[in-house]
Amino acid sequence: MTRPTLIACSHGTASEDGRRAIEGLVGHVRAILPDVRVEQAFVDVQTPKIADVVARVAAAEAAVVVPLLLSTGYHTRVDIARAVEPFPHVVAAPALGPHDLLALVLEDRLIEAGLRSEDAIVLAAAGSSDPAAEADVRRMALRMGDLLHGSVSVGFAAGAEPRIDEAVAQARRAGARRVIAASYVLAPGHFASVIAGSGADVVTAPLAPDLRIAGAVAERYVNACAELATAVGG
Repeated sequence: MTRPTLIACSHGTASEDGRRAIEGLVGHVRAILPDVRVEQAFVDVQTPKIADVVARVAAAEAAVVVPLLLSTGYHTRVDIARAVEPFPHVVAAPALGPHDLLALVLEDRLIEAGLRSEDAIVLAAAGSSDPAAEADVRRMALRMGDLLHGSVSVGFAAGAEPRIDEAVAQARRAGARRVIAASYVLAPGHFASVIAGSGADVVTAPLAPDLRIAGAVAERYVNACAELATAVGG
């Protein structure tokens, strides 16, 4: 039996660097899952839109939508959920984060940026008005703290508080001599630019492309395939 198509659904960006980063990530996913057809879809800015891709693929075969999104939010709960709802043989996997593999990538980005033991770290996320997204980011910060044996605060570019610039200012008021904004975004684009302008002394690079993130995508796909097999009776 042919394995379900993996629909890798990202936000979409006008940034050419951001587009290349996501394409690189999808390329890694294809390398990890060589026997799986992988298609791209988007919830905003770029085409094809997720609803169109799901409808086209579902006309011929089963599919799993894996969000290339770091947290639960409107795009997972509404855009992707609505796209898959009409089709019993299509399921959506959870967002990629929080995940230990993401924590390891974040750690490497911090080391690449010259992390010092005395630095204050702000996990700088895009943000969402969905409380579940904020909770996901805070859980990710706890994982980072465990990994780095220290405290990691959070800041959001939009949708939740504190904003990243305020989180940076709070760290300085608490006595930090240097503050690093750990970019919790996959690729260059609008939110990466907001993080870069947050006033942090150092800003890390976005996460993608990275083979470990592709590994998280593959894990979400495999787990969702098992759920799909149960739902359709094997």
